[in-house]
Amino acid sequence: MALRDAVIQGHSVEGATAYVTLEPCSHHGRTPPCCDALIAAGIKKVVASIADPNPLVSGQGFERLRVAGIEVEVGPGDAESRELNIGFFSRMIRKTPWVRMKMAASLDGTTALTNGQSQWITSPEARADGHAWRARASAVLTGIGTLLQDDPRLDVRLVETPHQPYRIIVDSRLQTPTSANIFKGGSPVWIYTATRDAARQAALTALGATVTFLPDAHGKVDLAAMMKDLAQREINELHVEAGSKLNGSLIRSGLVDEFLIYLAPKLLGPGQGMASFGPLQSLSEAIELQFKSTDSVGVDLRVIARAAGRDQF
Repeated sequence: MALRDAVIQGHSVEGATAYVTLEPCSHHGRTPPCCDALIAAGIKKVVASIADPNPLVSGQGFERLRVAGIEVEVGPGDAESRELNIGFFSRMIRKTPWVRMKMAASLDGTTALTNGQSQWITSPEARADGHAWRARASAVLTGIGTLLQDDPRLDVRLVETPHQPYRIIVDSRLQTPTSANIFKGGSPVWIYTATRDAARQAALTALGATVTFLPDAHGKVDLAAMMKDLAQREINELHVEAGSKLNGSLIRSGLVDEFLIYLAPKLLGPGQGMASFGPLQSLSEAIELQFKSTDSVGVDLRVIARAAGRDQF
């Protein structure tokens, strides 16, 4: 696109230097090899932040450029580029998406009142910011409990986006209603279940949903196997917006890499918490996190924290 834009604007790129965040690819994927385009354009030098972990590339792109007489420099901005592509690196190296769990709560950790009311605890600015995080993800995941209670669309509406993420439902008993709003968002819906029901599956498939049977030994959806399946479907970043039960299951299974938490400056007292897991018997059993950032968004506080050492891959 950059080379094409230069031509459209009447600029010659022959002898120029190309700066890229990731090693130019050397294989045919959704597009022809980027290496070939750079060589054909007469680029003199390529400065790349980091090597591509994809085994189909993994240094072969740099080698092809060098063989063609193009100078290659690797390294500037490697940490920043890795962060930009952390979902891709996770999928290529760990074979699972980068899982980010979003939660909105009062300062005392309540996400919904005892009567179930939860809209809206945080400010419009925080909700728009949450949609921006949806937009950068490959897919948004929720559980059947949230679907039945809130009937969300799980699409991106509050910010502009060139694409809508896939929408995923964890639905062990295949209870997703065919009238659900999630079928109105325009992007594909994937349902993971532990129940075989041909009639229900046919009705959901007729709406365009993809239903995958993936049970564990307890009759629930095998969450770890689901993550591997999502990686095989090329999901890089998975954005989770679920209730405390599914949140707790994902945390308990060690599947959450990062937490995106919005805290409103209010106290709500008893109610639903962020995640149901435990109870722990000792403080040593606590899930250790590392704060990555804290920022004000409207009147709220946005906290990003990662499971300790999770990004070391």
